[in-house]
Amino acid sequence: MSNRTFTMIKPDAMKNGHAGAILDRIIKEGYRVVALKMTKLSAEKAGEFYAVHKARPFYGELVEFMSSGPIIAAILEKENAVSAFRTLIGATDPAKADEGTIRKLFATSLGENAIHGSDSDENAAIEGAFFFSGLEEVK
Repeated sequence: MSNRTFTMIKPDAMKNGHAGAILDRIIKEGYRVVALKMTKLSAEKAGEFYAVHKARPFYGELVEFMSSGPIIAAILEKENAVSAFRTLIGATDPAKADEGTIRKLFATSLGENAIHGSDSDENAAIEGAFFFSGLEEVK
């Protein structure tokens, strides 16, 4: 069964010129892009998106980082999309990420880890809806 996940190419990967290589890798791994946009999050919108982490010590830094430059947001479709994508992107800390994963190849640190991937089907739907209306998704 095909399902969907949500991803964001983060400001560090955008600044370092990796967006094209990351998108290419995602597509070559068999994901169908059903929605895609480049945007820049305000601190307020980044705070809303990461509200689940509000009590965590890194929240302020995360919001500041995620609003520091443009991002690419996308909804992706593939069988077992969420868990397969988490495997593709690798561990949050690129030093602990498996060889060949997106974070191992393109992330610079735990804080600047190149890409976001939803951690559940429920969060994928919520996160996708945060950035896209149904009108923007390819059916």
